Amino acid sequence: MSDASSPTLVWFRNDLRLADHPALDAALASGGAIIPVFIWAPEEEAPWQPGAASRWWLHHSLASLDASLRAKGSRLVVRQGPSLETLLAVARETGARKVVWCRRYEPVVIARDTRIKEVMRENGLEAESFNGSLLHEPWTVRNKSGNPFQVFTPFWKTCLSGADPELPRTTPHAVPGPKSWPSSEPMEALGLLPAIRWDLEMAKFWHPGEGGAGKQLERFVGGALFGYTDGRNRPDCLGTSRLSPHLHFGEISPRQIWHRVRLAAEGAGKSEAEWRGGQFLAEVGWREFAHHLLFHFPHTPERPLRADFEKFPWRHDVKALKAWERGRTGIPLVDAGMRELWATGWMHNRVRMVVGSLLVKNLLLSWQEGARWFWDTLVDADLASNTLGWQWIGGCGADAAPYFRVFNPVSQGTKFDPEGAYVRRWVPELSKMPAEHIHAPWEAPVEVLRDAGVTLGKSYPEPILSLSASRIAALAAFSSIRPGAGG
Repeated sequence: MSDASSPTLVWFRNDLRLADHPALDAALASGGAIIPVFIWAPEEEAPWQPGAASRWWLHHSLASLDASLRAKGSRLVVRQGPSLETLLAVARETGARKVVWCRRYEPVVIARDTRIKEVMRENGLEAESFNGSLLHEPWTVRNKSGNPFQVFTPFWKTCLSGADPELPRTTPHAVPGPKSWPSSEPMEALGLLPAIRWDLEMAKFWHPGEGGAGKQLERFVGGALFGYTDGRNRPDCLGTSRLSPHLHFGEISPRQIWHRVRLAAEGAGKSEAEWRGGQFLAEVGWREFAHHLLFHFPHTPERPLRADFEKFPWRHDVKALKAWERGRTGIPLVDAGMRELWATGWMHNRVRMVVGSLLVKNLLLSWQEGARWFWDTLVDADLASNTLGWQWIGGCGADAAPYFRVFNPVSQGTKFDPEGAYVRRWVPELSKMPAEHIHAPWEAPVEVLRDAGVTLGKSYPEPILSLSASRIAALAAFSSIRPGAGG
């Protein structure tokens, strides 16, 4: 057992905050000095080590965490891995007898952390982990047969059947440090920022860190929360919380969000049934469901949950894939979404479904191709959520979209971006197109294109496919692998 005179190492990972941090709270309760540590060891997470956009966010989030710690009389010790050897080294250097951290749920990270606990204990150190990122840990929610859920609605109903999560804990007044600090590498030594500064635009849209997360939450509950059911579908307005990257990096906890929503709802006179059953908390539930699936079905980042999709006849088309990645498909809503992603590291969820559908069902390119591109370009790239989203749109996962559901980007644009504001913002070549033609410029009269300064094939691409013909081909391909299909 550790004693109060020996320091405790708090190993920070995807929990880059001080408030409602159970590992930090446990360290504080021990009464000794605390040494916050971050270890950069991306190779230990292969093949899903952080992508370029995630690394950008991580750099700024770590800087924010270090500033917050310094304001509390502490600092962040930054090292490069391997994680086990580094933790043991810092423990030897400081006399620490205990290491605490918040759990993660990616398969390779679970295996690594389990091994670290074993070796720590073999070396006479205490090692303890805590739940700091979910409302319900994956092994605690089961169906009536004792098995993991594979459909969202009964999963979330089961989660909601219990009591509210515990109240989040406040930020500590101080974080006591050791008399002598171990060495730390400068943040720049981690090489998280890109050599080619394509990320400059991202800084205009995001403020990584715990403070930025809190401001984003307050903006949301003070405005869009009570119009969320409709507003969440509109990419042309700020109708979503934009909390996903803050949640992924643990700059805010689900408990903090839950109880802030509760307070806002009660202040607005909403009943408990209304706010607990609301659409926004259901989106928090989808995040929980994603981690539930990843934990119980750890093969799903690479392989479909539904085994029949292993034999799906995906196409291989490098040119089409590149056009999709760079927003040059000639389909305006799709191109707007992919360009928003490239510029900001984020994409509206409704548009994510549309661009995913075009890739997987119209182009018949594999969902794994889309998952890999999103992984590298999303600031909220989360293995559980990314896997769930792509398997959902591909029809091969839990609670998936049926094979015959093919999103039509023209009708989706007309319905959810009716004036074309979203497309105009991200596809400026079409900025002068009238609303009635902006989502299908190939159908516009010649004079409309001329007046808008649009020359298809030159100033803006011709569509890379026929939406109607590719839909028919997709339905044939998908129906061929359904149980009972011939062949």
